[in-house]
Amino acid sequence: MGLFNKLFSGSTEEKETKTLPWIPLNELEQLQDIETKSSTKTQVVFKHSTRCGISRMVIKQFELDYRLNENDLDLYYLDLLNYRDISNKIASNFQVIHESPQLLVIKNGEVEAYESHGGINSLDLGRFL
Repeated sequence: MGLFNKLFSGSTEEKETKTLPWIPLNELEQLQDIETKSSTKTQVVFKHSTRCGISRMVIKQFELDYRLNENDLDLYYLDLLNYRDISNKIASNFQVIHESPQLLVIKNGEVEAYESHGGINSLDLGRFL
């Protein structure tokens, strides 16, 4: 059984865990702050569905690939299942159709770029600094 477990249990090496500077987005009033702060610092909103396997896969890859620090931009995390009203307000305020998962880059009160699903991880956030 030892050989079988080694073959199918995966690596025994510890995986690198990275904690991103997420700011929980859980109040509608924060949207005005995001819009205001976007005139001096890029704001990013990650809309995530905690029940969706694709969303979970995308956010894990995003976290692995993320190379910026908290001085570069503000990174907001929106739990869509608990705060759908905020997602709806984002869609109406910024004229972006709701998708999940979805990432929005906001500068000077406008959405500079947005992607959903696999496109999130191909978006170069560094070009929006």
